[in-house]
Amino acid sequence: MNPNDNSPLAGPTASALSPNFTGKVVLVTGGSRGIGRAIVESMASLGGTVVFTYVSQHAEAKELESELQSRNFKVSAVQADVRKDELIAPLFESLEKDHGRLDVLVNNAGVTRDALIAGMDDSNWNDVLATNLTGPFNCSRRAARLMMRRRQGAIINISSLVAQRPGRGHCNYAASKGGLEAMTKALAAELAPRNIRVNCVAPGMIVTDMSQELRELAGDQVLARIPLKRYGEPSEIAASVCFLASEVASYITGTTLHVDGGMII
Repeated sequence: MNPNDNSPLAGPTASALSPNFTGKVVLVTGGSRGIGRAIVESMASLGGTVVFTYVSQHAEAKELESELQSRNFKVSAVQADVRKDELIAPLFESLEKDHGRLDVLVNNAGVTRDALIAGMDDSNWNDVLATNLTGPFNCSRRAARLMMRRRQGAIINISSLVAQRPGRGHCNYAASKGGLEAMTKALAAELAPRNIRVNCVAPGMIVTDMSQELRELAGDQVLARIPLKRYGEPSEIAASVCFLASEVASYITGTTLHVDGGMII
């Protein structure tokens, strides 16, 4: 190479190093608040046509939909329960009818029902596994069918630090997120030949309604375990999701990205 040659190098251009979802159709489950809301906002602001689901947070979902539409973003809210395949079938049928494609699926919908094992009843176990693990399976199965037709796509599963660093009362939640990370690897291997990438983002302690009680009760203890000495923001999780879902991460599949301020170490 001529050291005096100032011609551009081969490889990604500067613009290609920024996530861009223009022309892409994105589905985000559990998008009405917290991390899901931040993901919806980020994906829409980067040009995506974003459909997001909610179960019971109707007012919050419609408020977000209206707010983003007022900013000329392409966003729509759909009530759908991911726990049973028959309940999401109409959603995916609408996606195919209205858009003819699905480029990105973000499996974000999740619940917690913490309890010590001696006092954990069947509903606490079943609700968490149904939402956090069966839900992503249901959505990924239907999404894969759409993505395989076009031989492209990205699936991002939202896991948790708890999958690797569980605490007391977390057996149901840890099992669901650990299973989700294992499923991510299996799907990544299975779908790679069809150019579909599957990855996880595992948040640590993020400022959301879900973490509020713990932050209030044991905030000092939690912060002491975080090397960066602060809580994360939903927007920081959204940025990681956008990265993994975009062409910027085109050579990444089957991995879990920990976004936790260093708690995993």
